[in-house]
Amino acid sequence: MTTTQNADTISPPRPTGIDLYSRFAIAGAFGCGITHGLMTPVDVVKTKIQLSPEIYNRGMIAGFKQVVKNEGAATLLTGIGPTATGYFIQGALKFGGYEFWKKTMIDAIGVEKATEYRMPIYMVSSAIAEFFADVALCPLEATRIRLVSQPSFATGLVSGFRRLLQEEGVRRGFYSGFGPILFKQVPYTMAKFGFYEIASEKILQAMNTPKEELAPSTLTIIDLNSGIIAGIAAALISQPADTLLSKINKEKGLPGQSVTSRLISLTQQLGVKGLFLGTVPRVCMVSILTAGQL
Repeated sequence: MTTTQNADTISPPRPTGIDLYSRFAIAGAFGCGITHGLMTPVDVVKTKIQLSPEIYNRGMIAGFKQVVKNEGAATLLTGIGPTATGYFIQGALKFGGYEFWKKTMIDAIGVEKATEYRMPIYMVSSAIAEFFADVALCPLEATRIRLVSQPSFATGLVSGFRRLLQEEGVRRGFYSGFGPILFKQVPYTMAKFGFYEIASEKILQAMNTPKEELAPSTLTIIDLNSGIIAGIAAALISQPADTLLSKINKEKGLPGQSVTSRLISLTQQLGVKGLFLGTVPRVCMVSILTAGQL
């Protein structure tokens, strides 16, 4: 009888290795795919403000009204296919990779040193994970931006992806924006994970109550607030690169024009103010996304 009771109370072993990282990857995939998909209307308005500031120049709310009035409410869902698909894949690689690299670094230097150098570990782990995630995301983000900037380009993800590949090829069609997407997503992800860890740590310290004794609802509120703080910081840090990414994927470059020369030209044309076009809708979008994902 005693043996049976002890067997019944034995906890299952904690997941490790590929089992553990696959769980983070699946959670990240659904978390990013769903949240980014739901925020597609805000992303459409943000992109319109960046690409056509001469038309969409009266703020986020007015931008929504303009899109609905001029192009119809369905336009707000333009690019939802590549958005949800791209960030589903990106989320899996980012969250699974982040936990993998973080654990790898902790094991390499030991728990004691890892505690002391936790912030560099958060930053480096997230940067490496995001690099590989962006390789997968870039073609789908290029497709999304082309669909928003040129509504007649294609009817959706599959046709847009195919046309971009056929007409411009892999490098110019899908990866013209790889530099901007790295400059956007890597600092964004480093800030997101770094500021989230710091914010949640500081909030818990201020409460003077051990984390284990807090109610689940309280922990959820802490997570949401930490996510919002992290999202605002991440959005502001990565905004210039986001604007360049939208601009460079708007249309084909001139024959013989390199990606680097296009980026330099766009930066000169936009100036500091222009690089921050669409900041308000993007801060709103990213803070909600980060709170929902983390």
